Amino acid sequence: MSTGRKAVWTTAAGVAVVAVLGVLVANGVVWPNRIPAARYDVRGVDVAHYQGEIDWDVLAAQDLDFAWIKATEGASHTDPRFAANWAAATRTDLLVGAYHFMSFESPGAEQAAQLAAEVPATPGTLPPVIDLEFYGAFYEDHPSPETVRAILDPLVAGIEEHYGAAPIVYATQEAYDLYLAGRYPDLPVWIRSVAWTPRLSDGRDWTIWQYSNRDRLPGYDGVEPYIDMNVFAGTRAELEALTLD
Repeated sequence: MSTGRKAVWTTAAGVAVVAVLGVLVANGVVWPNRIPAARYDVRGVDVAHYQGEIDWDVLAAQDLDFAWIKATEGASHTDPRFAANWAAATRTDLLVGAYHFMSFESPGAEQAAQLAAEVPATPGTLPPVIDLEFYGAFYEDHPSPETVRAILDPLVAGIEEHYGAAPIVYATQEAYDLYLAGRYPDLPVWIRSVAWTPRLSDGRDWTIWQYSNRDRLPGYDGVEPYIDMNVFAGTRAELEALTLD
């Protein structure tokens, strides 16, 4: 075979391999973070109504330690599956908590009140999580740090007052850099980094890492075929120490 033809075949083979890997990653068969995430022993999921009806006994049996369940969004929305998920999940051996999707369009105090109205401050449950990420038009037009902090500060204060514990803040890398880096030192950080091992820009340690949004596990049947996977940077006993008194 001529050198030119060999080069063509080599290039074609390389493109084919990349294409196959792309399909495998897109379908959750191969996920680059699974190897580095495997060094952490404590792992869990986060879910919302997109996972549909969940058989929590089946899901909890998948070598999981914790689950955070979407409860509220903004100042008036409650996830339609929250009550059922919360009741069933808290009957398993999982450590269970709720999360609130923060809106850039309503006051933080009102959002804290919405969360408090829906999520009981039950001893032994994990502290609430504030989900800080972009949505809708805000993907392109990011709110200013001043705008976000004016919402986030009273939201954090309201959660601390009602639940007696600091919330955990979930953020994408970009949202972390814009709004959290160098600030809120007392809030544990849950970082989303599904393509590589996370490193926070201000040198801070993360507490929870969402390493995949393309896993599939038995136990749910919703419009979303995938489930988010996370690890905790510590032991299960250390995670239990974060639960509400």
